[in-house]
Amino acid sequence: MDFKAVETQNTNGGHTGGLAGPDMRKGPGPGLMGAETLIGNNVYNHQNEDIGNIKEIMLDMASGRVGYAVLAFGAFLGFGEKLFAVPWKALTLDTKNKRFVLNVEKSRLTAAPGFNKDMWPDMADQAWAQEVHAFYGTRHYLDDEHRE
Repeated sequence: MDFKAVETQNTNGGHTGGLAGPDMRKGPGPGLMGAETLIGNNVYNHQNEDIGNIKEIMLDMASGRVGYAVLAFGAFLGFGEKLFAVPWKALTLDTKNKRFVLNVEKSRLTAAPGFNKDMWPDMADQAWAQEVHAFYGTRHYLDDEHRE
């Protein structure tokens, strides 16, 4: 997520300050990033509480959109971990702190629709998707496609 601050030259020979582009040793971000660079990132809420980390990023292969980030929460020494499919639109990337922010209280997250690592839900099931999006207060990304 690091960009090099350099003096660049525009096509008229004049100089412009600013960002020359990504430092390729550290990845392109933050506007376009590889999914692998986001897996493992911490997730905090607006109360600055650590609420877990990103375990997986789920892609909708038909639409080409990111559907969900799988958040791991509640693990202690690797035990008791619960997974949550969080709608991508519910997350905000905090580039300053290199983490995601999810606007949900830690105590409320325990009531979120979740699953364990050995029994994943059918994420293509529309009833399941409606429940998840209702919990996080987001619209399903497919609803946006129908409005465009």
